[in-house]
Amino acid sequence: MPVVDTERLLSTIMQTLKNYKFEIILFLSTLGILGAFFLGISGLLSPKGADVSIKSGTNSSSANKDSATPLSTRLSDGAQSLLPDPSALKKQGLKAYAEGDYGTAISALEGALNNNRNDPEALIYLNNARIGGQAAHTLAVIAPVGDTSEIGLEILRGAGQAQTELNQLAGDNGIPIKILIANDDNDPDIAKSIAAELVNRSEVLGVLGHYSSGVTLEAATVYDRGKLPMVSAISTSVELSGLSPYVFRTVPSDSFAAAALARYMIDDLDAQNAVLYYDSNSAYSLSLKSEFATSVFSDGGEVMNEYDLADSSLDADQQVALAKEQGADVIMLASSTDTLEPSLDVMVAVNQEIPLIGGDDLYHPKVLKDGATDALGLVVAVPWHVLSDPDSQFVAGSRQIWGGDVSWRSAMAYDAIAALGAALQEAPSREGVRSVLRKDNFSADGATGEVHFLPSGDRNRAAQLVQIQAGERSGLGFDFIPVDN
Repeated sequence: MPVVDTERLLSTIMQTLKNYKFEIILFLSTLGILGAFFLGISGLLSPKGADVSIKSGTNSSSANKDSATPLSTRLSDGAQSLLPDPSALKKQGLKAYAEGDYGTAISALEGALNNNRNDPEALIYLNNARIGGQAAHTLAVIAPVGDTSEIGLEILRGAGQAQTELNQLAGDNGIPIKILIANDDNDPDIAKSIAAELVNRSEVLGVLGHYSSGVTLEAATVYDRGKLPMVSAISTSVELSGLSPYVFRTVPSDSFAAAALARYMIDDLDAQNAVLYYDSNSAYSLSLKSEFATSVFSDGGEVMNEYDLADSSLDADQQVALAKEQGADVIMLASSTDTLEPSLDVMVAVNQEIPLIGGDDLYHPKVLKDGATDALGLVVAVPWHVLSDPDSQFVAGSRQIWGGDVSWRSAMAYDAIAALGAALQEAPSREGVRSVLRKDNFSADGATGEVHFLPSGDRNRAAQLVQIQAGERSGLGFDFIPVDN
């Protein structure tokens, strides 16, 4: 084996490098430029300080919106409206608030509310303007408000009323509550991005959100990692129970609603056999479906058939005809708001020949308006109804502020802000709020009575049954009226 002259070899290599120095530098520079180019187009490089953008999820109600929307346009404490078409006075108030001219903002927003007293965003911004530059505890309220969703407005009404009353109680010597509104369009990806932003904003001490159970479940993991307390007012999926020490809810879980509907079916209707419709794309619907089937079985009944409302090949006429032929006693609609249309098709096919029952997403103006006579008699399980306690302080306050009655969603949102506000009075920090809400003896005065939480973060509150009857309270010719038990 020949001996290698190491010294001569190294000398040869160095001379070669020297002779081709320019070519080598050019080659390496080209590689660097190409690398940066391909990294850039793949989205791996981004400038520091750029606006965070959100990509809409394809399974959400915002799938048809712009694929990327700056996060800064989705959060506001008064400098911009998250609702479309603000009035001239409201715009004037927003501009003044953004400039720190709180006196002008107050005057303009008061005028805007005089013209439209049913605008909860304007009320929240007015409350914030009245705080001005003084110290305040900040809470975030997340709701789908981009398309002036009625459900989003219902959430803001409850939050705005609670903020108003808590700040009045605080007076001049207490620390008021400022609310930061966020619009997540009920999209899980947007919700997670907003949750991450709120975690990074140290002034935010608690969150009310989100709307659907699926979106709340996605965002809950972010709040858990960031140790930011969240109280949901709407999400009912049993998957949220015990999910995190930082997750609570003022709305009862689906287990309560399912048990109430099963008892009504077995005891009140003397029925045994149910056909169940559900939405396979909804965590809420799947949760209610499972809980109802379990409750019916444990009470001696049976779910004969199950049909997916999200299935494009759904044939309500054929399915209902089979149900009638097989002797079904009840049609259970575990519908989500995304599947209200096929649920209405089922009601038409039933033609009032089989009793209808369903979950709280059916508590919707569309069901009253478009369901009309086909929806008559439908029994829905909800957490609360205004007629169950018409003389309560909350009901009186809501009528004074909004000029009319509010829904169970507003009541649950009120309870969430009331609970967070009570915790802030005792321990104004994120960890303090979590600790206080977890106490066995914690309670807050809510719209629906005392608010306190189980170790799972759930609220121990029975569901209430309401039925669609002819009436004029809604202005649609039909109303949800409490069932007399």
